[in-house]
Amino acid sequence: MPTFVERLAARWHAAHSLLCVGLDPDPTRLPAALRGRDDAIFAFCRAIVDATADLVCAFKPQIAYFSAYRAEDQLEALIAHIRRQYPGILVILDAKRGDIGATAEQYAREAFERYTADAVTLSPYMGEDSLAPFLADAQHGAFLLCRTSNAGGDALQMLDVGGERLYERIARLALRWNRNGQLGLVVGATYPAELARVRALVGEMPLLVPGIGAQGGDVAATLSAGQTADGTGLVINSSRAILYAGQGEDFAAQARAAAVRLRDEINRLRRQPPLG
Repeated sequence: MPTFVERLAARWHAAHSLLCVGLDPDPTRLPAALRGRDDAIFAFCRAIVDATADLVCAFKPQIAYFSAYRAEDQLEALIAHIRRQYPGILVILDAKRGDIGATAEQYAREAFERYTADAVTLSPYMGEDSLAPFLADAQHGAFLLCRTSNAGGDALQMLDVGGERLYERIARLALRWNRNGQLGLVVGATYPAELARVRALVGEMPLLVPGIGAQGGDVAATLSAGQTADGTGLVINSSRAILYAGQGEDFAAQARAAAVRLRDEINRLRRQPPLG
């Protein structure tokens, strides 16, 4: 069976896209036509998925937007829908887990057995043993928080640790921990200089890049800093700018239009991978 990274590379090329749509369904921002429905979160996300599936390399559901509203069953149904209708698309569960031992094993079961995600976001703060259960199967991947898109991350990620920044140490450690080629890193588009530094440190390791759109990350700067030699290597996430592009009955069509614009902008600016 192909590994997670192999499947991600296949999707980059098959879809000719580095775009990832983040699924962060805020019930207070759903279109009026969906409010009050028992399955409103699922119905909204399914419509977004169906409208954008051909444009993306991955979908990234944020677990908090489901669990906070007791909608875990709707998350399960959503991922099952993606699996059934769009089997080539990767699902990255944005859960930011990070624990050790039996607890980490349960979190891994949650991500990969209950939700059937392809990859999960993790905190590296507790070290390699907190990652091991998530890497037991080469078909599954993990993206470690490295240089996050929020300004508050500076307080820790920019600390000097023996002559380098903490985010640089995490990138170096990820290379050591990446024994089966399953790891990627989360690096925000809001910090293109640090994104370039991480790329220099980790070679072709996949980078999940939040911060485009509502957080103000720049597409051209992101690509210049983070793409690999063949114009891939990035999973460029946009959530709110796509999800809430429209509020009327045509919300899914508006989301698609926003996704097309971003996908096309990325493709116009990135290096083009060789054909074939």
